[in-house]
Amino acid sequence: MAFIVLVTSIVFIILAIVVLDLHPFLALVLASVLVGVVSPRPLMEAELERAERRHPDLPPEELEGVRSEILAGKDLPQPVLALELTAEGFGATAASIGIVIVLAAVIGQCLIGSGAADRIVSAMLLLFGERRAGAALMASGYVLSIPVFFDTVFLLLVPLARSLRRRTGGHYVLYVMAMSAGAFIAHSLVPPTPGPLVMAETLGLDLGTAIIGGLLMSIPPAVVVLFVCHRVDKTLTPNIIETAVPEPAREEPVLPGLWVSVLPVLLPVLLIAGHSIVGVVGWSELLVWTAFFGNKNFALLAAALIAAWVLKRQRDLTFRELSESLEPAIVSAGVIILITSAGGAFGGMLSRIGIDTILREWAVGGSGATYLWLAFAVASVMKIAQGSGTVSMITTAALMTAVLPETLPYHRIYVYAAIGFGSGIVSWMNDSGFWVVCKMSGFSETETFRTWSLALVVIGVIGLLEVLVLSTILPLV
Repeated sequence: MAFIVLVTSIVFIILAIVVLDLHPFLALVLASVLVGVVSPRPLMEAELERAERRHPDLPPEELEGVRSEILAGKDLPQPVLALELTAEGFGATAASIGIVIVLAAVIGQCLIGSGAADRIVSAMLLLFGERRAGAALMASGYVLSIPVFFDTVFLLLVPLARSLRRRTGGHYVLYVMAMSAGAFIAHSLVPPTPGPLVMAETLGLDLGTAIIGGLLMSIPPAVVVLFVCHRVDKTLTPNIIETAVPEPAREEPVLPGLWVSVLPVLLPVLLIAGHSIVGVVGWSELLVWTAFFGNKNFALLAAALIAAWVLKRQRDLTFRELSESLEPAIVSAGVIILITSAGGAFGGMLSRIGIDTILREWAVGGSGATYLWLAFAVASVMKIAQGSGTVSMITTAALMTAVLPETLPYHRIYVYAAIGFGSGIVSWMNDSGFWVVCKMSGFSETETFRTWSLALVVIGVIGLLEVLVLSTILPLV
């Protein structure tokens, strides 16, 4: 019965978004309430079990007190409780990632407005050379997609791909595939991008560990997909290039220096990862400082202030003009917070209805790798069904948290990576990223399937194989 509820809720989301053209936020909230109302398992029973899992070491009398508190606060009819728990799940997710998403959007706006993003791309092209422009664009997309959202990165880099095509006389397919693949990998594996950020929080991973692990495990799929990009570039017909939207002529602006341009991207990574390293090394006297400076909210705030200062200096803005220039980023971040938090509420509700029991039964008797296959498969199904990789990551992380045993033969970073790679395995018409790549690159739908969708399949498969191998030979436990 729980499986039927899951399938019904996914079908509901697809119909609501694709057929009724309902906003994803409303579709996910309604789906969460629907799941709670028709849940075959009493939601109160699920809440009590979740409390027991959260407090496994409490003495029986204290645990009974927690149970009594839950019963007293949530002694409500099931439909009302479904509404309350949806709001609770929404609020918990927003509290975890809301500030970070706003600050990341501000950083992205400042990087683009100040020319810092252009400076980073120019530095990558200088480092790799024009003959390796595909690798340069992939590296640029990867770096910029850590604080900047995928759509924005693609819109920023696609004019450069067209410009390089005119200068080199070809390789446009390679350039588009490389930059979009690089941006996707960071979007799926490296916090503070919303999906990986919520995954790390939900799975109980240290954020620095998630950043370092995501950075390292993204390298092999990137290398393989770059090779595939070269092969596809040679097989597609040249008329794909001629359909590209022409690049408007523009005066070259004065760009900021490289270090000040890249600092807003590197600083949060260094601060957050630094706190994790200090904890591993055991420098207890430094932990009180790194706990503050390595906090995700402080790290992103510091980076946002630096990025805003660069924008103000480069464009000689007053503080009022600076504030007005940042408003679009804050507004767009609000929409992302709504969708992401609604996805968190939906995932939390699914974990209450007994889906975790079904998944756990499937995994019983299997090896440790079974959980990695399961995480990858669930994320893939969720992505294919409703289109959003972020929602797929958040929902799957919530389900896997309820499924995973107390001890695994490997570190949870591998479950995290399996979900990230699975969340983008196929991109088709219900994915906004598909249409961004299709329309802005000038590809037809078929050509987008043969390029963008193919690249994501390669990344997902290679990523899963990497996770399976590393979890065996380097379990980190």
